[in-house]
Formats: sequence, structure tokens, C-alpha cells
Amino acid sequence: MDRHATAVWQGNLKEGKGTIDTQSGAFSASPYSFKARFEDESGKSATNPEELIAAAHASCFAMQLSHFLAENGTPADKLEAKAVVTLVPGTGITGSALTLKGTVPGIDDAKFQELATKAKESCPVSKALGAIDVSLDAKLA
Repeated sequence: MDRHATAVWQGNLKEGKGTIDTQSGAFSASPYSFKARFEDESGKSATNPEELIAAAHASCFAMQLSHFLAENGTPADKLEAKAVVTLVPGTGITGSALTLKGTVPGIDDAKFQELATKAKESCPVSKALGAIDVSLDAKLA
């Protein structure tokens, strides 16, 4: 199964601008820029590669964990996963920190932690991010 996205960039690095389109249409001519990536701490001016990696990581992790919880006989009512991807200019992407709040009836914290860790280690995006530190802070709601 293949998925695709297209990025178009015009101009030089600092003053240039680009757009991103995804196969699903979730992003259609979505802007990205140097400012959005390196200068705008609010994250509101446009998207950037790290934000897209964070979205991919959080969603993949939540889906993987939902599968493990269902297999355990304790399906989740709700999983709220967040990924914070850290970019160090001049060094690159150094980590992705997953945080999770889970509402999972009938599970104890030890089993929840075990399955969350297993999901962190086995979701395809975590595996793709194997060159960086991936951390997890998981809590039952």
C-alpha cells in the first residue's frame, strides 16, 4: 500500500514559500515556509515537516494501541495521543515525545503501561523514526 503527498517550493530557503498536497485531500495547497518551520513559535503561520511527522506519529501510535487494547479484551473508550517532535537547527530532528491520556475501562495501570510501550515500539511510524529518541508518558484518565 502506497500513500503520497506532493510538496512544491518556490524561491530560496528563507524568503521562499511552498505548498503541500496530500492524496486524501486533508492538505490541499497548504502553505509551509522557513518562518513556519524555524521562527514562528506559535505554530500558526503555516504547517511544517515536523508538525506533519508529529501528526503521523500520534495517530499511528493511537491506532496501534487501540488494537492491542481490543486484543486484551479492554477496548478503549478514548485515547488522546500527542507527539511533540523536536527540531534542533543545525542538528536535525532529535526526538518525538508521545504523551497519552487513555480512558480504558477494566484495565489496571501496569497492563496499560505494558501495552502502551508495546504500541510505541511497534507502530510503523515509531519504527520509521528509529534514528531518534522516542519517549512515552502514558496515563489512565
